[in-house]
Amino acid sequence: MADDGDALNFCSTCAFSAVCIGNGYDKDHLRELHVLVEHVGPFAEGEHLFREGDDFNSIAAVRSGTAKTYVTDTQGREQVLGFFLPGDVIGLSAISESRYPCNAVALDRVLLCRFSFPNIAALATRMPGLQQHLFRLLSQDIGRAALLAGNFSADERMAAFLMQLSRRYASRGLEDGHFRVAMTRTDIANYLRLAPETVSRVLRRFQDNEWIRVERREIGLLKRDSLETLARAVLRA
Repeated sequence: MADDGDALNFCSTCAFSAVCIGNGYDKDHLRELHVLVEHVGPFAEGEHLFREGDDFNSIAAVRSGTAKTYVTDTQGREQVLGFFLPGDVIGLSAISESRYPCNAVALDRVLLCRFSFPNIAALATRMPGLQQHLFRLLSQDIGRAALLAGNFSADERMAAFLMQLSRRYASRGLEDGHFRVAMTRTDIANYLRLAPETVSRVLRRFQDNEWIRVERREIGLLKRDSLETLARAVLRA
């Protein structure tokens, strides 16, 4: 659960706190500028945050919990597009058409921070740092989706997925060596473009190598160097 901050301090997982503080803005300043943050939720597991085609007029940042985005093709097959952790901004791909191009669903108990996109866009004209941050968030969203587009092995994809999760948790000041994954193996397989059986085999192989420890949905990273080496081709870093 995120630290909710107080009247002047941002939540610990706030997606915009660093850039606002860096430009001399606290919650009080934002309130004066009519950039009001609304706490929304909780959304229960399986409940939709938005659906494809819904109107877009606000940005939502994950305050706590995990969500996934997905689309469904004409034959009813689901394609997982991404997973969103505390501090992630969800739905940025809706900006161009003013409608959400995908669905978003809670994978566990999810709380959101929602604020008007027109208001924050107006604020960005006064805060170049905020505008750059919005572009950076959009770039990260696109970049994560492109990471798995190459011709990588199942082991490389899984190692990259685990290391990417670890880095994302670390960047938020959260535990990055042992964490709970809210997504099912079927969702992970769908996202990685692998069969669920392949995901299970790879995780079992990683455990046999003593690289990770898996207890239901809890994952501990035991040999980060080995995982980093295997993931390097995918993450390019």
